Amino acid sequence: MTAYTLGSLLYEGKAKRVFATDQPDLVAVEYKDDATAFNALKKAQLAGKGELNCRISALLFEHLASRGVPTHYLGVQGSQWMLVRPVRVIPIEVVIRNVAAGSLCKQMPIQPGTPLEPPLLDLYYKDDAYGDPLLTEARLDVLGLVTLDQRRELEELARRVNGELLTLFDGIGLQLVDFKIELGFTAGGELVVADEISPDTCRLWDRAVTDASDRILDKDRFRQDLGGVVEAYGEVLKRVQGACPEPRIYR
Repeated sequence: MTAYTLGSLLYEGKAKRVFATDQPDLVAVEYKDDATAFNALKKAQLAGKGELNCRISALLFEHLASRGVPTHYLGVQGSQWMLVRPVRVIPIEVVIRNVAAGSLCKQMPIQPGTPLEPPLLDLYYKDDAYGDPLLTEARLDVLGLVTLDQRRELEELARRVNGELLTLFDGIGLQLVDFKIELGFTAGGELVVADEISPDTCRLWDRAVTDASDRILDKDRFRQDLGGVVEAYGEVLKRVQGACPEPRIYR
């Protein structure tokens, strides 16, 4: 027996569907098997991807909770469903880069693989219609998305997440190259980590592999047509399972 009844579809994104429930303080998220890249210009269906991302995200949310990091996560149910607290998501993607890779190396004269110390934190306006543009301080002021204090809180929480994930992944032989997260406010005004944390949103390299393609265990396998996407995500899950508390079953 479930402790809730599924309601209407609230939002459908590239990788997830978000549903209301009969409880105002509970939202259900379904992880899809859809794979997209380049602002959804490249698409595919990868059987099992949704289940893997749901499981990995749940494990990482459990780990962050055990370290005192606030998230929207409440538990899982079934293979592709996560139950979360409703949040007012800030339309800002927070990207933290520990190693230069991807678009950064196309936009700046930095060689791929260059360590970034301290990690580089960038903010992007989350809107596909505008191509998720980089936000400068002046643009943030114009848009009025967050106050100065909220921005500081947002960046502090994101850096805290980075620190926790760096330690976790390093312990299981993975290098956290970069990642993006979304944050939001609960009904009580608490800033929490929302959305997901998975190989869809993180660049992860196998530290034991030197080949620049073979070491990739994230969405870049899909972007670069390397194949083995589901297998790579499965390897991440296997390692994370050994280091994180088991996902709680929502009842």
